[in-house]
Amino acid sequence: MHIMEGFLPVTHAIGWSAASAPFVAYGLYTINKRIREKPEQRMLLGVAAAFTFVLSALKLPSVTGSCSHPTGTGLGAILFGPAAMAPIGLVVLLFQAILLAHGGLTTLGANIFSMAVVGPFAAAAIYRLAKAAKLPFGPSIFLAASLADLLTYITTSAQLAFAFPDPAGGFAASFAKFATVFAITQIPLAISEGLLTVVVMNALARFNAPELQDMNVTTVLEVKI
Repeated sequence: MHIMEGFLPVTHAIGWSAASAPFVAYGLYTINKRIREKPEQRMLLGVAAAFTFVLSALKLPSVTGSCSHPTGTGLGAILFGPAAMAPIGLVVLLFQAILLAHGGLTTLGANIFSMAVVGPFAAAAIYRLAKAAKLPFGPSIFLAASLADLLTYITTSAQLAFAFPDPAGGFAASFAKFATVFAITQIPLAISEGLLTVVVMNALARFNAPELQDMNVTTVLEVKI
């Protein structure tokens, strides 16, 4: 997902930055509003940010110009809503680009859009659908985190295919190639991320039950998988 520095054409880099900017701005607004109203949630916000930073820093080589890794954004999206993850993703990806050489400054907008916009919105939507379908707490978290991870990489595949269409088959052929290569590493990583997110959320449900109930993430009965 970390598209490397200078890999995208300039117009694509600018376009993805422009697409991500409104989400970052609105996310900052939602975070500031929530922290003003519920200052006790600062610690959980820090947990969500740290979880995203650590998991997304564990990269494996994948498609040329990118890499494969967990994303960690599902946890924060479920806790604070998907909009909050855009500015968190900005900070995480900026630090990784500067300190770890993961991604880059020119591709920051594209990386934010895939990992910190599409992934979190997918996680929040899937979690709500799972809860509406009366699925238990653990399976709902697993589906949200793992499928959001996969949708992040589908987005990255589309971004790369859009920038580098196949000479013969165009966007569709290029997308199929990128997505297939990503799938080799990303499917097991998505499953692992889903399981780990369940473990973390289950721990939070045990030790921070009042906060999670106040955030409408759990009910009083949802403290075990």
